[in-house]
Amino acid sequence: MNQGKSTTKKATQKSAKSTTAIGKTSKGFTDEERAAMKARAQELKAEARANKEKADGESAVLAAIAAMKEPDRAMGKRLHAIIKASAPALSPKTWYGMPAYAKDGKVVCFFQSAQKFNTRYATFGFSDTANLDEGALWPVAFALKELTATEEARISALVKKAVS
Repeated sequence: MNQGKSTTKKATQKSAKSTTAIGKTSKGFTDEERAAMKARAQELKAEARANKEKADGESAVLAAIAAMKEPDRAMGKRLHAIIKASAPALSPKTWYGMPAYAKDGKVVCFFQSAQKFNTRYATFGFSDTANLDEGALWPVAFALKELTATEEARISALVKKAVS
């Protein structure tokens, strides 16, 4: 009876070997498979870095907004929500100490409080990477004294167009 158990055990061990074709044992991954795994690992690392940078950027933007005086602080919070909802692909970051939103690392739009340069109004602006071109002349910065539903709708539309 002992002999039957050991024969069964050996048969199980033999069948546990992985095979790629009948009678051939596997020698591991092919060069193509290794290259694909390496590429995927790099993608995952890049994704993790991007997520960390986005989270760090958002923290910096929220801190910059929190440091503003009213009414700019309230406008900054609201703009942050509008931009995130209108263009989720944009990454928040600070730009010259101002809340800004970037695509592929390049700033698309920003908010500058009135206190930043001691002006009478806050500014919401777009950089040259924004897709807002209309003929030979188009606005790229707007004076902002308050946010009403009208301004919010216009800003949302401009942000969507800027990243299109």
